[in-house]
Amino acid sequence: MTEIRVGVFGASGKMGTEVVRAVERADGMTIVGGCDLGEPREQVGRAQVVVDFTHPDAVMDNIAWCLERGIHMVIGTTGFTDEKLDRVRNLCAAHPEAGVLIASNFSIGAVLMMRFAATAAPFYPSVEIVELHHPNKADAPSGTSATTARRIGAARAAAQMPPVPDATVHDDGARGAVVDGVHIHGVRLQGLVAHQEVLLGAPGETLTIRHDSFDRASFMPGVVAGIRYIVDHAGLTLEMESVLGL
Repeated sequence: MTEIRVGVFGASGKMGTEVVRAVERADGMTIVGGCDLGEPREQVGRAQVVVDFTHPDAVMDNIAWCLERGIHMVIGTTGFTDEKLDRVRNLCAAHPEAGVLIASNFSIGAVLMMRFAATAAPFYPSVEIVELHHPNKADAPSGTSATTARRIGAARAAAQMPPVPDATVHDDGARGAVVDGVHIHGVRLQGLVAHQEVLLGAPGETLTIRHDSFDRASFMPGVVAGIRYIVDHAGLTLEMESVLGL
């Protein structure tokens, strides 16, 4: 079997170095190049798949560069808006031979946490999210928490639930961001990696669904699975459910 040739954008970053190690350990794939912001992207030009863990300000140019060359992408960089996703869809349509996988979280546990939260959402009138990350994270709220909120919001809308109860009048920013009617509170603290709690409440009880990534190695099984998946799936794939068969 021919090995999958993998390149990495952000190769010397904390996530990038983990990707390089994971690919080197994985069967059926090999690293053929890597680069960081400001370095020539031609260093990954031989790749079939490029994994991108860079920065929200850089990722769109990276996508265009790869798709113009027929290179598939697995993207863990967050900060994608609806407008950016529409641009990615247009790029994919213009280069139909290539595939792009964008996931807000590659951890299997985080994917399941989001799924469990959406399942529980119609049963609880109150819900809030607390996301906790290291202080070098560029975006807030995190991509995982925003995706979780959108899925909870969709589940609540399908169940025709009223807005989350909240009598707050004087806020001054303490109530966090709001995504599809769900409040998200972001913590940035040294010593953390990536953590999230979904808190759901009803009269007399609460349910907390929490996921913790203590090491960036926790994301690598999902990244490797994404690399294997995208070489056979052209177009845009959002999130990990299709990759994991959920």
